[in-house]
Amino acid sequence: MEPYNKVPTLNSAFPFSESEDAEALRKAMKGMGTDEKAIINIIAKRPNYQRQLIGEAYKQAFEKNLLDDLKSELGGHFEDVMLALMTPMSVYLAKAIQEALKKKHNNTLIEILCTRDKQSIESIKKSYMEHGKELPADLNRGGPSLKFYQFLIAMITEVRSDVTDDTQLAKYLSQKLSDAVKGKAGKPIEVAVMEILTKYSYPMLRMAFKEFSNIQNDKFESIIDSQFPDELKGVMKTVYESITSPAVFFAKELNSAIAGVGTDDPKLIRLVVSRCEIDMGDIKVEYEKLYKESLEKAIKGDTSKYYKKALLALIES
Repeated sequence: MEPYNKVPTLNSAFPFSESEDAEALRKAMKGMGTDEKAIINIIAKRPNYQRQLIGEAYKQAFEKNLLDDLKSELGGHFEDVMLALMTPMSVYLAKAIQEALKKKHNNTLIEILCTRDKQSIESIKKSYMEHGKELPADLNRGGPSLKFYQFLIAMITEVRSDVTDDTQLAKYLSQKLSDAVKGKAGKPIEVAVMEILTKYSYPMLRMAFKEFSNIQNDKFESIIDSQFPDELKGVMKTVYESITSPAVFFAKELNSAIAGVGTDDPKLIRLVVSRCEIDMGDIKVEYEKLYKESLEKAIKGDTSKYYKKALLALIES
């Protein structure tokens, strides 16, 4: 289990002028025809905080909403990518959670809620609340009898430690995991493990699981197979991988969006848009290891035109 350094493919533009970018976007959409390349070169080459500044500058300069103008000028999945990019990330992910709850897409919920730090989760919960709903309450309505939803609620409501690198704590947590496996925790294994997963930072949990594997000479994944209730085996394996090997987890999620008949475009867009500023560099490396082709090649083979160009602009370093 290697240290996770998080290599993005999209970084801050420098030099940067939101007013100049706003002017260039207006020019790209004004009059007959639309300059899609110019739009991609600006929106897909600026991180979210710079895109929000561009949106504000656009409104101030032209008394128009940039999202509305993009909707009127663009179409198809290319439009979907551009609108996703121009939406504040917490708002975008809150909407994705609402959709996932409606469709019972559990992997999407894990992807969003079990891979982000405490600050990001709080931002998502706040954005969710702006639609008049509380995320924990909606998760509870998703299936109060299902341990999966109860687990997700705990993942986003428990107070999570900020400690990310503590060797002694990793040893302590690995011992607690070992006690749970051996039935010495005084409670069911899934309860004991959930208490650990919901209270510590993801980097700290990665260290703890690595220490556990060293001590037990066994991966925790095999413990899930042999000791967890059937209802939780699938979700716990997914959560375990998302914590211990996030780049592998996201590479597999991307492949599931691309592989087979048809493309899960909303999922593909969400994964690319939400990870390009975090760890897409790592994900690309793992994707090529797993599937023997680059992520760029996979996207080229499954998308077309400006939709393809926009996605490639986001993942190319």
